[in-house]
Amino acid sequence: MTNSKKSSNNSSKSNELYAIAETSGQQFWFEVNRYYDIDRLNAKEKDKITLEKVLLLKNKDSITVGKPYVKDAKIELEVVSHKRDKKILVYKMRPKKKTRRKMGHRQELTRVMVKSITIGKSAPKSSSKKETVKKETKPKSEKSTK
Repeated sequence: MTNSKKSSNNSSKSNELYAIAETSGQQFWFEVNRYYDIDRLNAKEKDKITLEKVLLLKNKDSITVGKPYVKDAKIELEVVSHKRDKKILVYKMRPKKKTRRKMGHRQELTRVMVKSITIGKSAPKSSSKKETVKKETKPKSEKSTK
């Protein structure tokens, strides 16, 4: 019998911080300083995008699972380029009917780079606090008598 080797510490250090987030109807495993191709986003190159639908976040020894999303977790992305995926051929044929249909499809993609993964509130925003002002109104049912 041979003993299996354990994974080295170098591989565990590379996965100290990662997040699983939902975007474009799919779930992606995001790591910092890595490129990802996601469905076409309406953004220009070098724009910053923030994903707030984080499903799971791992930071060193702690794992946070959302219900359904992790509260106050964000992933900051930068749009690198827009591109198209390789062509997929679709061929439909009905046997004995002499009907054939050949189509191609190229998916529109956006290449993004993960800049940071954060959890917790950043600087407090003044616009998020809503001040409510109550106006004093007189009841309409009361009538003054003379």
